Amino acid sequence: MDFGINANFNIGSNPTHAAAFQEAFEEIDLAEELGLDTVWLGEMHFNPNRSVLSAPIIVATSIATRTKRLRVGMAVQVLPLIHPLRIAEEAATVDQLSEGRFEFGIGRSGNVRAYDIMGIDYGESRERFQEALDIILMAWKGEPFSYEGKYNTITNATLSPLPYQQPHPKVRIAASSDDSFGRIGRLGHPIFLGLRAMDVEDLKNNLEDYKSEWQAAGHPGDGGDINVRVPVYIAPSDAEAIEEPRDSIEAFFSRQRELFEYSLGRSGVAAPERRRERYEKLANSTYEDLLQTRVVFGSPERVVDRLAEFQEMLGATGITAELNPGGFLPKEAVHRSLELLTQEVMPAFK
Repeated sequence: MDFGINANFNIGSNPTHAAAFQEAFEEIDLAEELGLDTVWLGEMHFNPNRSVLSAPIIVATSIATRTKRLRVGMAVQVLPLIHPLRIAEEAATVDQLSEGRFEFGIGRSGNVRAYDIMGIDYGESRERFQEALDIILMAWKGEPFSYEGKYNTITNATLSPLPYQQPHPKVRIAASSDDSFGRIGRLGHPIFLGLRAMDVEDLKNNLEDYKSEWQAAGHPGDGGDINVRVPVYIAPSDAEAIEEPRDSIEAFFSRQRELFEYSLGRSGVAAPERRRERYEKLANSTYEDLLQTRVVFGSPERVVDRLAEFQEMLGATGITAELNPGGFLPKEAVHRSLELLTQEVMPAFK
């Protein structure tokens, strides 16, 4: 099983943006040293109190050139917010600079507020996403091509550089709505999941569609390629691991509730009634509920057991640990958690 971390580039208690970048790169350097498999980068716009990670493809380039072994992935690049030819060029460049250590995670994002600020209708996001993906995959073939779509017109383009990996880096699509699981499985793409809008039972139920459509389409294997992002905190004892991140993780899920609430009833948001049910479930969740359904906190032994449950329940082929999603844990605690993850948890799954 692939083990990664989600590098959020939190501002947290850092006094400057420069300090936030420095702290995040210290964590990434430690991940390289400790033998972690992958570091994943989100895309977070207009969050001046939370994160400096608004240009993840640029950060991916820096990671690719400062490491020798660590893989770097997007989790995820929001395709409707950027010109598809531009991101095709940039992603191919990162793949070249890393010599094939790059994975292209993509999605529409549930952050409706970013679309509003940029003046892009979230109701168009699904069609914009598909057009962008089609263009990127055409461009990576390296042949001259043209494209006429609803939102994009391409005339006689030939991409340079091409990706290092051939035919292209792995394309992993994020799923956050019920109707996207089966479609991703049918297309044969790896899937990226998170325990935010959905809890672990929601993921389990929806993954049945992904796996069945994967098999029906004749793709190799019997269950697809499933990476699950989950808040993880590891300490020497269960008691420490439960109490130390309490304030930070409650702040994180409070922020998720605000983003969730903002999107309710908006055009482009699938299954509005089901989405409202999930919002109310999250809004009424206690800390104890979060411990049971949306996070993995504990001693190394406890975390091994919980991740084994996730592996069996979801068929996960990869785990992406969010070590400090709330952004308020001291870096010493985050580094200790990373060390315990790589030295005492990962070996149980290798």
